[in-house]
This record gives sequence, C-alpha cells and structure tokens, in this order.
Amino acid sequence: MDNLWIVLWTAILLSTIVLLYRINRSRIRPSPSSSLPLGTLGWPLIGETLEFISCAYSDRPESFMERRCRMYGKVFKSHIFGSPTIVSIDAEVSKFVLQSDSKAFVPSYPKSLTELMGKSSILLINGSLQRRVHGLIGAFFKSPLMKDQIAREMENYIHISMASWRDHRPIFIQDEAKNIAFQVLVKALISLDPGEEMEFLRKQFQEFISGLMSLPVNIPGTRLHKSLQAKKKMVKLVEKIIKERRNIKPFSSKVPGDVLDVLLNDTSELLTDALISDNMIDLMIPGEDSVPVLMTLAVKYLSDCPAALLQLTEENIKLKSLKDQRGETMSWSDYLSLSFTQTVITETLRLGNVIIGVMRKAMKDVEIKGHRIPKGWCVFAYFRSVHLDETQYDWPYQFNPWRWQDKDISSCSFTPFGGGQRLCPGLDLARLETSIFLHHFVTQFRWMAEDDSIVNFPTVRMKRRMPVWVKRRRDHS
Repeated sequence: MDNLWIVLWTAILLSTIVLLYRINRSRIRPSPSSSLPLGTLGWPLIGETLEFISCAYSDRPESFMERRCRMYGKVFKSHIFGSPTIVSIDAEVSKFVLQSDSKAFVPSYPKSLTELMGKSSILLINGSLQRRVHGLIGAFFKSPLMKDQIAREMENYIHISMASWRDHRPIFIQDEAKNIAFQVLVKALISLDPGEEMEFLRKQFQEFISGLMSLPVNIPGTRLHKSLQAKKKMVKLVEKIIKERRNIKPFSSKVPGDVLDVLLNDTSELLTDALISDNMIDLMIPGEDSVPVLMTLAVKYLSDCPAALLQLTEENIKLKSLKDQRGETMSWSDYLSLSFTQTVITETLRLGNVIIGVMRKAMKDVEIKGHRIPKGWCVFAYFRSVHLDETQYDWPYQFNPWRWQDKDISSCSFTPFGGGQRLCPGLDLARLETSIFLHHFVTQFRWMAEDDSIVNFPTVRMKRRMPVWVKRRRDHS
C-alpha cells in the first residue's frame, strides 16, 4: 500500500512538472518568424542552471560557455536562474547591450539580491533618476579633491595595518585588503571614523552581504531574512547621520566632504532620505568585494610572475626614492603615473575577472548582429569569456602585463567595470586604491606566497585568503 502511494505521488509530481514545463515553453516560445540564437533551454523549470553552477565552481568556469560556443556560436540561448536567457560572449553584442538605455534593457538580478538591494537601489533604478544618482556619485569620485582624500585615507589605514605585520609570520592579504578598503570606502561615503559605529557597521555588513546569493526565502531563520535584518540596522545608523546633517544650516552652502553630502545637497525631490540611506549601504559592497579582491589578485599574480614583480618593485622604489630626496609626499597623481603598475592592474582585471558579467532584461524585442532577443528574456553579457578569448588576446591564460604597453584598454573586448550608463562610478578609485596598496607593499616588504587557488563563484576570492610570509625591507633596494 505504501509503495502504491509513492508511485501515485511520483506520477502526480512528474505530471505537474511536465504541465508547468509545457506552459512555460508556450509562454516563452518566440514567433516562427524570429531568428533566435541557437541553443537549448535545458531541463523543465531548472533549465541549465545546475550545469552552469557546476562549471562556475570549477577552476575553468567559462567551460559552460566554451562548450556551447563550439556548438552554437558566441551568442546562444539557454535557461539559467529561472529565466530564458540569451548568453553573449561576443564583444560587440555585449557592448550593444551595455550601451542601450532602459527602453531596451533594464538590470536583472537573482531574486535574493533584488530583495536585499531594494527597488530604490542604484543597481536597479532606471531612467532619469538612475542617470542623476550615477552622475552625481561618478563626478564626485572623479574629482581631484576626492582622489586626494582617498589617497590620504588609504595611506593612513595601510600604515596602521602594515605596522602590525611581523617578519616570518603569515599575513592574509585578502583579509588585510578588505579591512583597509572597507574603512576607506565608508569614510568616503558617510565620513565614519574607526570606532564603535564602524565596528558595528562592519559586523552588520558581513551579515548583510552573506545573503546576496542566498535562497529567496524571507522567513525568520533563513539567510535572506538575517541579511535583511542586518541591512535595516545599517540603514537606521545612516538615517541617524542624515538627520544630524539636516540639522546643520545652511547645508547647501557646504563643500561636500563625502557622497552623502553630495546627495543631500541635491535639490531633486526624488532623492529622498530613504533612497539615500538605502544606497549608502549598497555602495559599500565594492569595499568588501571587488576592490580588495583586485588588490589580492594582483599580489597573487605578481607572486607567480617574478619578472613582473621585479619590474613593478623597481618602478615603485625609484619613485619613492626620488620623492624622499625632494622631501615630497606622494600625491594621488604620482601613484597613477606608475605606468607599469597600471599595466599590472589592467592585466589583473582582465585575467582575474572580478566581475564576470552582467544580466539585463529585454523590455522589447531587440535585434543585434542577426540575433533576435525577445521581450521578457534576459541577456547575460559574460565578460570572462571575452577577456580570455584567444582571438582577442595572445596566450589569454598567461599573466602578461606587458601586453598592455601597446594595447588600447578602451576597446569593447575589455570591460572589467561594465559599460554604458551603468559603468562603475568608482573605477578610477579602484585603480588608485590598488596602486597605493601595491606601492606600499612592494616598497616596504619582500614576501613568499603560500600555494592558494582562486574561487570564482558566487564571487571571486582566494580559497585560503592569500597567505604570504613577509620580511620588512631594511632599505629601498
């Protein structure tokens, strides 16, 4: 009798899956006249998500794309993360998607991430409000005043961190980089100094960010619920700071000292205090994720390439010695003038792929290079495969910063920060912070790196947090 019930329930379950699949296929099936890219939608409901994730966790995550590229070409259809998707590893198609406005494409992210970010997040808003917020933040981050402030803050936190490093003891570069970058970014956003509130914010932020790729189930006890509660606590802290700023009169005449000042200074009624406080939290993500990972990967690749490490060290020591002789301190422009250091950072961005790609949702039928993207479908512009394409780069899996001495970084085959209207507003600061970190690291220390490997999913990071054994330099040689 029990076996009969099992068979019955199994039959009902399978019938339900098949029915849902047919409904889903009929809903997403394009008209016969359309020219959809070749590909497959995979299994009912789950599509090809499991295979994509399996490849993403491997040491060659682009293998999912490579197999389909050989069968279907550089633009193909799939079904991942619950949505029919056009995947592009074609640089021109990806550029078109990135540069299109919200009438054609809008951001599309996993449900857990959209719930955590909220509808007012700069990652999700569209149209004139997105352009205004993005423009205000981008202009402020590009200003010489902000770059100078970032340089001074970076130097201060690096000095505090590196002063505690001891010879012949392991230092975990990823942890150190996160600690430095997070404090620098929080200072730039809301002018928060080290202390109890910074530690509270850091603790809550760790709780918050751990839910970005969680199951989209918001009930007490779930990962998503805990992350949402942590964000509420952080937003409450930022709202308190906003209230204190609002009480300072006249506010509009004040020279902005951080991003919060910039947004509070704006006269747009759309920039509500709730929207501002929400976005302050979202803008802290690069301080925990992309920027410190960029620093860590640069150390990883330099450790594995003695010739590049030697040239970068000589370049930085030469400039430091020159500044010391003149009795001058390093300015932000001095750090960015280190040409070989910049090629190392560029090559780290290409090979490391801190941001593997972006997802967009088509708001109407779109055609590009003979491919039709139906309304409602997602587009996954997968940067990693473009950055590792042997038709674009010789020996693409080899760390070779010298390739950038005569290569244009503005081409559509190099998009480490995205592109178009949603180009990362902090891209200049990411380069600056990494330049400063590498300068002080190589001019103060020699090191031996332990074996470590890169984990690529759900975010890029080092498996063992990049342990190195340091020895302080006694001179500048």
